[in-house]
Amino acid sequence: MSQRLLPYGRQLIDDDDVAAVVETLRGDWLTQGPTVARFEEAVAELAGARYAVAVASGTAALHLACLAAGVRAGVGGVTSDITFVASANAIRYAGGPPRLADVDPDTALVRVDSMRAAADDLARAGHPARVLIPVDFSGTVADLPGVRALADELGAIVIEDAAHSLGASYEHGGRVHRAGSGSHAHMAIFSFHPVKHVTTCEGGAIVTNDEGAYRELLELRTHGITKDPARLTRNEGPWYYEQRTLGYHYRITDVQCALGLSQMRKAARFVERRRELAARYDRALAPLADRIVPLRVRAGATSSYHLYVARLVARDGETLESVAARRLALYSALREAAILPQVHYIPVHRQPDFVANGLSGGSFDGAERYYAGCLSLPLFPAMEDADVDRVADVIAAALAR
Repeated sequence: MSQRLLPYGRQLIDDDDVAAVVETLRGDWLTQGPTVARFEEAVAELAGARYAVAVASGTAALHLACLAAGVRAGVGGVTSDITFVASANAIRYAGGPPRLADVDPDTALVRVDSMRAAADDLARAGHPARVLIPVDFSGTVADLPGVRALADELGAIVIEDAAHSLGASYEHGGRVHRAGSGSHAHMAIFSFHPVKHVTTCEGGAIVTNDEGAYRELLELRTHGITKDPARLTRNEGPWYYEQRTLGYHYRITDVQCALGLSQMRKAARFVERRRELAARYDRALAPLADRIVPLRVRAGATSSYHLYVARLVARDGETLESVAARRLALYSALREAAILPQVHYIPVHRQPDFVANGLSGGSFDGAERYYAGCLSLPLFPAMEDADVDRVADVIAAALAR
């Protein structure tokens, strides 16, 4: 009897979600309507921020945030080497050169000292760092207080890449801060891809507490156009608009936001289930701790577990190539059992386009050590406890060979 296929992640869509989408389809507004604004209010409330601007994707959110921060030709930025390429590409889209920073291999979170070294490298090349983009990884918030302190020294803007961390939090200064709250970042972005905590099919958002940035982001989302009387050079009537800058068509539809609103009502439940499944993985893998360990959650942080990443333990004197070969064997054994793990992420500095354009300089020992043995195991709210046990059993059998 064939076993149920277990992907590393998938959306959970219920009848309420379908009904919300159908209601919007039958309404007057398919795009540029009131549901977008209601969704933005829900995103801002969950993050604990004043403003949210919903856009077509997390990548679009990063691009617009970089533009609003002032990235341009000759003015660059720094982000993590362990991330999806969009975090670095957004700096390039805005016209500036990116630099990559190394990570702590035990958490896959960017190191502040490496961000400083990358920013210094930019400065030596005559390209001051205008943005620092720390990446919250797998559901755990990066060291935002440390990054903000560095940014204040450099006169830079912090854009928290919170694509993985909706619903996560961290402690600092005797307080609990939410991912995206703006306690230590000037802006943050979220992604609503189907494998994320909530989905709009495709979509993203920028959150901020800065009204000026918010107004600029609204314009950049829609071709650089405004109808706000306070921002017009003249006003010829209610129909009148002006293009104030070169913007983009990065809008999200009311139909997508109807799904997103319905999903947001279940966000806390989705995150709680992810935490329950992660705790079960922790217990199931504990007897194998000499061979495989879960990615460590940063001290003081509470993960929302977008991913459950496990890492093969390197043997004494073992090369990274050998660890990677064992990772491939485990990956293959899981797939043979109808379990589809994933690898997050290939270090950005390895990408041929970055190498060809001279954007791969630096030392990335932590990223390489992390990458050699990492594997993202299935984790999504519709999983059953027995699914976790099944994955753990296959891992135990494969590592015993």
